[in-house]
Amino acid sequence: QVQLVESGGGSVQAGGSLRLSCAASRTIFSINTMGWYRQAPGNERELVADITSGGTTNYTDSVKGRFTISRDNAKNTVYLQMNSVKPEDTAVYYCYADYFFRYWGQGTQVTVSS
Repeated sequence: QVQLVESGGGSVQAGGSLRLSCAASRTIFSINTMGWYRQAPGNERELVADITSGGTTNYTDSVKGRFTISRDNAKNTVYLQMNSVKPEDTAVYYCYADYFFRYWGQGTQVTVSS
């Protein structure tokens, strides 16, 4: 079982930056894929970015060049660095981990004002 706790959300103006963190309750060295989804009001949950244990990353087109996902196995933490944020990035961001099952964090709100 894996428990995930997100942090780092908040309010920011367009063009600013935020860094989200996702701390896992166990070592993430053996967890193949971790990543971030987001869900805005009235929208379906969408994949933002993910990263494999080997460091391969994947991003949705709308965040390419602006967001960076990384993982620190020593700290059992995955990060999402969000730069040049836009109002359309406003959503609840959820961390997940695929370890036999898919585990989810509780979500953290990101609000970008214009």
